[in-house]
Amino acid sequence: MPPQYLVNVAAKAEADAVISDREANDGLEVSLNVIRTSGLVATNEPPPAGRRTEWVLLTSGTTGAPKLVRHTFASLTGAIGDSPSGESDVVWGTFYDIRRYGGLQIFLRALLGRASLVLADSDESPGDYLARLADHDVTHVSGTPSHWRRALMTPESRAITPRYVRLSGEVADQGILSALRCFYPQARLGHAYASTEAGVGFEVTDGLEGFPSQLVGASADVRIRIVDGSLRIKSARGASGYLGEDQGSLADDEGFIDTGDMVERRGDRYYFLGRRTGIVNVGGLKVHPEEVEAAINRHPAVGMSRVRARRSPITGAIVAADVVLTRDCEEDARTEFEREIRQICRDRLAPHKVPATIRFVPALPLASGGKLARHG
Repeated sequence: MPPQYLVNVAAKAEADAVISDREANDGLEVSLNVIRTSGLVATNEPPPAGRRTEWVLLTSGTTGAPKLVRHTFASLTGAIGDSPSGESDVVWGTFYDIRRYGGLQIFLRALLGRASLVLADSDESPGDYLARLADHDVTHVSGTPSHWRRALMTPESRAITPRYVRLSGEVADQGILSALRCFYPQARLGHAYASTEAGVGFEVTDGLEGFPSQLVGASADVRIRIVDGSLRIKSARGASGYLGEDQGSLADDEGFIDTGDMVERRGDRYYFLGRRTGIVNVGGLKVHPEEVEAAINRHPAVGMSRVRARRSPITGAIVAADVVLTRDCEEDARTEFEREIRQICRDRLAPHKVPATIRFVPALPLASGGKLARHG
């Protein structure tokens, strides 16, 4: 958490105490402010039984101070029974920070499944972490699609032979799913829909982007609706609400949480278009950056891409794309790749969605939650 948000978060949480490794926590109105200076010490005392707990998780806070989302232990572990089971010698690895919802899910899966977990260091490169995972014979690995795109661009990606590969947190397009199937043909491949507020909604295991239309309206523990193109979820896995004032209600009158993720039905499948709040307006026509990225990422030489708006005096905005190639190449090859990427976009997208400019860049930044950073 950025230090400037700590005072606001502590106030919303009505915190009585703050335990931190920071020397300066100025402005905190708490009765106890503890600076941790030594390691934890194990205790032989038995844990208390039957204690109800509330877990408060922070959203990413990409547009300002993070929101505080309230969960129970039951809501956090409601989907863990659906994870791969009946296996021995399971070793989990995750690119996530376990203080985030996605990482906490993997921590709890490992803990409750009595499996090992190899954590990534915040300053560790994807290649170094993959090498450590190989040293520990990792069997199950999870991360965002952006985590995986970065990982597959390193030589160390060939060092692991996982039995299960999991994606969540972002749109899993066919480009990354096909790449993972090629790299790890022996692994079960699943992409899960989950968010801090709605919890774990569902997992798709057929290797295809999007999700089957049969999931919508089905009577199950997790109920799914599509309203005005927006995915809505109702289940016991969702958060109970926000902590603090003026945050509004999470669910509607029927208990459905509007995820803000937009989908479109094509045939017997729904496909993710992107976030409702991330639309680019091109002369009054809507463009979801994630939809354009999914097309660009189909090119075999593309490692990852980011689509953004660029100012235009005529249409107000045009679609611009930053593209990372999987390997260095000469200028002639880049020119040919650019032509091929444009053709892929023309074949799959409406004309106003085709990038007006394509810029090749060495890397793209990720936000602290492992998602593609879309600002800056």
